[in-house]
This record gives sequence, C-alpha cells and structure tokens, in this order.
Amino acid sequence: MTDGQNGQTDNQDELKVTASAAQESNQEQMDIDAAAQAQIGRRIDCLENGFVRLVDFMGNDAAIVQAARVSYGAGTKRLREDRGLIRYLMRHAHTTPFEMVEFKFHVKLPVFVARQWIRHRTANVNEYSGRYSEMPDQFYLPEAAQIRSQSAVNRQGRSEDTLPEAETEKILQQLEVGQQRSYAEYLAMLETGFARELARIHLPLSVYTEWYWKIDLHNLFHFLHLRLDDHAQFEIRVFAEAMADIVKNIVPLAWEAYEDYRLQAIRMTRCERIALKKLLGQRRDNELDDAELTAIGLSKREIREFRRKLADLDSLL
Repeated sequence: MTDGQNGQTDNQDELKVTASAAQESNQEQMDIDAAAQAQIGRRIDCLENGFVRLVDFMGNDAAIVQAARVSYGAGTKRLREDRGLIRYLMRHAHTTPFEMVEFKFHVKLPVFVARQWIRHRTANVNEYSGRYSEMPDQFYLPEAAQIRSQSAVNRQGRSEDTLPEAETEKILQQLEVGQQRSYAEYLAMLETGFARELARIHLPLSVYTEWYWKIDLHNLFHFLHLRLDDHAQFEIRVFAEAMADIVKNIVPLAWEAYEDYRLQAIRMTRCERIALKKLLGQRRDNELDDAELTAIGLSKREIREFRRKLADLDSLL
C-alpha cells in the first residue's frame, strides 16, 4: 500500500469516527427532546387539592447555547461542548441566554401560598377571579405533622417541635369547622344577591385558587433558589419541588449547572473568606493536584478558576 493510500485510509477512519460521534450525539439529543415533550400536560399533585401542571414550554438547552453563540440553526457543536458552554454561563452569571427558555404552568394552590408566590414579580400571571366566578369549596387543611410551634429562631416560620396530640386535634378541628362555616355563610350571602366581589372576603386564606404562570428560566431558577430552600415555608416548597421535577427533564444540562453552581453552592462574604483562610492556614504541602481535582468533577477551566480563588484567599492576609 502506498503512502497516498495510507493517508486516504486514515482520513476515511477519521470520518467514520466523526460520523459515529455525531450520530451518538444526535441520538442523545433526540432522547432528551422526547423526555422534554413528555412533560407537557404532566400534572404533579401538591398538598390536599393543589397541583402543578406544565401547559407548555419554549426552548431547551439548545436555545440557551444558540443565544449565547448568537448563531442560527442547531449548529454543529457536540452535546458535551454545549454542556461546557452552559456551565460556563451559569458559573459566571451570564444570565441572558437562560431567559430564552420559557415555561407556562397551571397551578392550583391555597391563597396564602399564592400571596407568597406573587412576590416574585418577574412572571406573567392570570388568576381565577372570585369576582366573576363562585369560589370553590376547597380548603387546605394541614397534616397533623405540620401542626408545630412557632420557631424561636425564625420569626416567620414554624419550629421542628410538634404540639401535644390533644392540642393538634383541637387545632385541626377548629380549622376545619371554621372553613366549613365560612363557606356556608359565603354561599348564603350569594343567595341573597350579595355581590361575589365582596362576599369572597369572608373566606379564609386557606381557600384554593388557580392561575396560569409563565416565566423564563433565569427567573425561574431564582424563584426555585428561594423556594426550595429549607427555610422556605413547607407549603410553597412542595410546589417548588414539583416544578423542579418537571424543569430538570426539559433543560437537563442547564439544571445540572444550576445545581452545581447555585442550588448547592455557598456564597461567602469577605469576612467569611478571611476566616476560612485562617482556618486553612498557610500550609501548601497538602494542596490537591490537577488529577485529584479532575476526579472531583472539575474541568480544566474550572481548575484554573479554583486556583485563582485560592490565590484570592492568599491576598486577604
């Protein structure tokens, strides 16, 4: 075989490897797309009578990458390169490309949860109207395990301590009787011809409402960062967990980056960094080498950034 023939064979082998890798990447993307489409219409029940249901979504991981590259079409990059770019964007807080993905949810929730939720003012909302329609006979009644004392540390939350069984039963009975009585009186008011828009004020905050809620991925991540936190009220955290379970199937690469760089990350103040530096001391004989950092899961770029952070710590003292 001549040198020319050898070169031609090598080129053919390289083309086969490239084609095989592209085919594998395309199949992986098709699987991701199928999993994403399967989420449309998915309903996850929350609390007694509530739910989260995905109505529709626009965009996916590819849309984030496309916006970041300001390109047209799907491009020719492999999935692992898309992953690297998405992780870079998340790590360095380049948030605009994440705004290219949107989700529309149908949510049924107690009014007191809705009032916490609506404080996130970066979404489009259309809520069930108690002026036009009769409010439903559905109320949130906590489980006995959620009947707890006021926290002495968190002034706006409950503690981990449950109340005595007799007190718990009494409170649950009072809540249920109060809900039933207020709704019966609400209906009686309507039967007299009293306007719905005023009659509804007699109902407690535990009554259920519904809304359509549309938000982009960047702001959804911010919402979830706050509402998945252990300090968030249990009742809204249940809804956040349901939404997270849907979203991670539609943008798996973005979700992975979000978990690594935001959800499971820790922010440190200047004083905390100084304290950490003092804790670590000045020793350098126990530093991790690149192989150990790679085994942890850091990329080459992340290793460089990590070492720069260590250097920043040195500059504090």
